[in-house]
Amino acid sequence: MPNMKKPLVIIPTYDERENVKPISEAVLKHLPEAEILFVDDNSPDGTGTLLDEMARKNPRIHVLHREGKQGLGRAYIAGFKWALARDFAYIFEMDADFSHDPAELPNFIAAIQEADLVLGSRYIGGIRVMNWPMGRLLISTGAGKFVRLVTGLPVHDPTGGFKCFRREVLEAINLDKITSNGYSFQIEMTHHAWMKGFRIREIPITFEDRRAGYSKMSTAIAKEAFFMVIKLAARRGFRRSPPRKNKNKAETKTEA
Repeated sequence: MPNMKKPLVIIPTYDERENVKPISEAVLKHLPEAEILFVDDNSPDGTGTLLDEMARKNPRIHVLHREGKQGLGRAYIAGFKWALARDFAYIFEMDADFSHDPAELPNFIAAIQEADLVLGSRYIGGIRVMNWPMGRLLISTGAGKFVRLVTGLPVHDPTGGFKCFRREVLEAINLDKITSNGYSFQIEMTHHAWMKGFRIREIPITFEDRRAGYSKMSTAIAKEAFFMVIKLAARRGFRRSPPRKNKNKAETKTEA
């Protein structure tokens, strides 16, 4: 009988050769019951080849190869579909560059026992970000305020990418209609889950800027996020709460 409590950690990669081996070791150390799916966008630095070698040596490591760089959102959608075709109960989003601490993974598993979507928040109980320039920090915190103002989505860190979904949440969302690709992907997925009445919980994490490699942040990604927030609000008639029929399930819990 399949183990329906099994977690999958999805890690998109593009030029992350320096990071994939240590991040996989850390994930499996802190969450021994997990499996990992790397989604590689044909990295020019040979990340995909190294991942294939790792997967041959460890049956808990899987690799999904894509033809080229298609963006973060498309990578996660591909990973979600891969997970839903198998018997995973909890599906994580996580970066390859150690900006998300693998030691936090057990805290997500504990939190999701009473939630449907758990968000790792950099902005609960103060600012928990290391090694960011002030400008980028202001953009990130300002984006969170903008999302709450426009959509009513009651979370502190809607652009964060360290998350854990119950499979039921992903099954309820039409993944083929998710249109965003950069950081707005995080906003869009959480907004859909919230509007469907799923229980969202935030837990505090400390975010540390990448140890190796380079950032994929761009002006185009920031612009996409701005317009996606407006689009999400307009699509729901600027409704600032889930439909009333889901109210009994739509409590967003925040842990300080």
